[in-house]
Amino acid sequence: MKFSTKTILATILLAGTASVSDLFAFQPARHTPTVRHNVPRDSIILSDPAVLTDTVSQTYYMTGTGGMVWKSKDLDFWDGPFAVAQPDSTSWMGPHPQIWAAEIHEIDGKYYYFATFTNDKIIIETNQEGEIPRRASHILVSDRPDGPYRPVSSHDYLPEDRPTLDGTFWEENNKRYMIFCGEWLHNQNGTMEAIEVSQDLSHAVGEPKLLFQASDSPWSREKRNGEVTFNRVTDGPWLFKTATGRLGMLWTSWVFGDYTMGVAYSESDSIDGPWIQDPEPVTPANYGHGMIFKDLRGRYLLSAHSHSIVNGRYVRRPVFWEVDLSGDKLKLIRKLDIQ
Repeated sequence: MKFSTKTILATILLAGTASVSDLFAFQPARHTPTVRHNVPRDSIILSDPAVLTDTVSQTYYMTGTGGMVWKSKDLDFWDGPFAVAQPDSTSWMGPHPQIWAAEIHEIDGKYYYFATFTNDKIIIETNQEGEIPRRASHILVSDRPDGPYRPVSSHDYLPEDRPTLDGTFWEENNKRYMIFCGEWLHNQNGTMEAIEVSQDLSHAVGEPKLLFQASDSPWSREKRNGEVTFNRVTDGPWLFKTATGRLGMLWTSWVFGDYTMGVAYSESDSIDGPWIQDPEPVTPANYGHGMIFKDLRGRYLLSAHSHSIVNGRYVRRPVFWEVDLSGDKLKLIRKLDIQ
């Protein structure tokens, strides 16, 4: 979840190819960020941090909300931010979309940038939550991990008549998928869904498939109409396999006022599920929107952001844990401090 109408509402209510894309008109940078060097990780403000380990350059690339990238050699000290996202300004996204929850995936020798774009000037529905802007995930591509990233194609991947977000990549049985959230603002019960995408990641194939709903969670909670019930938010899917082949999914919601991450496991070890929710969250309160990567030492690490309120505003910073995937379930080993 990001700094937006979505965040405010949740808190109040819940307390084909690069060469083809060169033909498009791209979003100019809204500003040129001031690049800083050797910035301690705990001094970086960033929601939804996602890390790519590039073994060729022996460099870590961290992105997230905002369309920027940070670079590091050791995960502790970072250079950045560098502006890298160049969406098509002539598309529905417009010239200055909000950019949320970006991830970089290395696929077939290229680097793919999955991110959520919002155009507040296009209202797709009006309901009890107010005016809902157009929001959806799109895929950009680059030959380099540090970009620039431009659209794979002009095709939309997700439905245009409801808000969706937090698209991530998954591949199984020689098929490729975008796993994404249906936003709770649409129907008061957020979803996790999957849609198949083409092998070149240029377009969707078929229709979205429901994996589970926010109401399936035994641990996320809010007080609504005087009663304690499930929390409506689904955020930040990330799929992973344990050493035993078990398929899991990290995802985030709220426990009253605490942003919190849980995990679900597929009984079939495929995205078809059924998905069974762990009864308790996987991280402490006020950490969320996680993903897993392998560092240059071969350790599996969980990246997430801390969530706090300082002087009346949200502050989110990247946090890493070492995790154990050797058994049937993900286990946190320790939080990584800056060395």
